Amino acid sequence: MTTSTALAALLQDFFQRRLINERGASAHTIASYRDSFALLLGYAAQRLGRTPSALTLADLDAPLILTFLDHLETDRGNTARTRNLRLTAIRSFMHHASLRDPTCLPIAQRVLAISPKRFDRTALDFLTREEIHALLDAADRDTWSGHRDAVLFAVLYNTGARVSELTRLCNADVLLDRSSALHLHGKGRKERIIPLWKNTTAQLRAWLPRIDPSPDAPVFPNRAGKPLTRSGVEQRLRVAIAKASQHCPSLATRRVTPHTIRHTTAMHLLQSPVI
Repeated sequence: MTTSTALAALLQDFFQRRLINERGASAHTIASYRDSFALLLGYAAQRLGRTPSALTLADLDAPLILTFLDHLETDRGNTARTRNLRLTAIRSFMHHASLRDPTCLPIAQRVLAISPKRFDRTALDFLTREEIHALLDAADRDTWSGHRDAVLFAVLYNTGARVSELTRLCNADVLLDRSSALHLHGKGRKERIIPLWKNTTAQLRAWLPRIDPSPDAPVFPNRAGKPLTRSGVEQRLRVAIAKASQHCPSLATRRVTPHTIRHTTAMHLLQSPVI
C-alpha cells in the first residue's frame, strides 16, 4: 500500500480514529500534529517535485525525514526542541501506519529508528520578590486593558498556571462562593483546583463585573471579547516589564516570559517558611 490514496487514508485514519477517538488527544496536540504534517508534506512535495496529493508513504522514508529535520533547524531556524516535537508526530504516525498496514513496516521501522536530538537545557530562571511585585504593580488599573493585565498577572503568579490554562479560563471556572479557587484545565486533559490568596480573590471580584458574565465567556478577553492568545499574553507581559523596569532596573536586563512567572511561583513557595 504505497499509493497517494493510501497515504491520505492513513493520515485521515491517524487523526480521526487514533488521535481523536482512541487517545482523546487535546485540540492543542491535534493542531501541533497537523502543523507538523503540513510542514512535512510541503517540504516533501517541493523536494520531490510533486504535488502533496501525489505523495506516497514510500516517499516519507528515513533519508527524507532526516533532511526535513535538518531543514527545520537550518532553514526555518527551529530549535532542537521543536525539531523533536515534529519528529514525535511523525514517529507516532509511522507506528500507527505499521499497525494498520503491515506492508508499511519496513519504511516505518527505519523512521522509528531516528532518535530525538539532544540539546542543552537552560537553567530555570525566576524573579525575585522585588521584581515580581514591581511587575504586579506595573499595569494601569484605570484602563480596561490595564485592569485585565493586572488581574491576569496576579492570577498567573498565584496559581503558577500555564498560559494555555489561563487563556482557556472561563467564568464557570472561577469559584468564589464558598471557597476561593480556580478550576484549571491543563495539558493531557488534566484538571486541578488551585486555591486563591485573599488579594487575588479581591482582584477577581473587582474584575468580573467588567466582562461578559456568561459562564462560558473568557475571564481574560481581548477587546473583541475573545480569549487572549498566547502571543497576546506575551505581548502584554513585555509592556508591563518595560514599565516595571523603570522602578526595578534589574528587570531591564531580564528575559521574562509567562513560564518565568510559573517558575517564580514554584521557587517562592519553596522559599516560604510554610512549605
